[in-house]
Amino acid sequence: MLRGFLMLAAFFGFTGVALGAFAAHGLKNRLSAEYLAIFHTGVTYQLVHTLALFGVALLAVHIPGRLVTWAGVAFTVGILLFSGSLYVLTLTGVSKLGIITPFGGLAFLLGWFFLGLSAWRLQAV
Repeated sequence: MLRGFLMLAAFFGFTGVALGAFAAHGLKNRLSAEYLAIFHTGVTYQLVHTLALFGVALLAVHIPGRLVTWAGVAFTVGILLFSGSLYVLTLTGVSKLGIITPFGGLAFLLGWFFLGLSAWRLQAV
């Protein structure tokens, strides 16, 4: 899982920075202030959870079990659903896509829950 999660973190980190720059330079005159703020929220959550995914990749090497893997999967799904739906919403104006966003938020919460549970189950040193 180390290689897979590291590659996902690199991809999401790269695209998060690229999308942030795209919004700052290419969209500032094309989107309303409200839609720019929504797009920015997507970028912020993508980059924060990219770092979480990077941490999961490193932890997967040291903590056996499925919980860390589930955390990584949940963070990946969260980025795709939460940030992805916000990007598509702002670029297309299709507001019905907003129904997908909470499922991405739930995936983020599950990722953090799985990560916390894996820490709870660690043996005290």
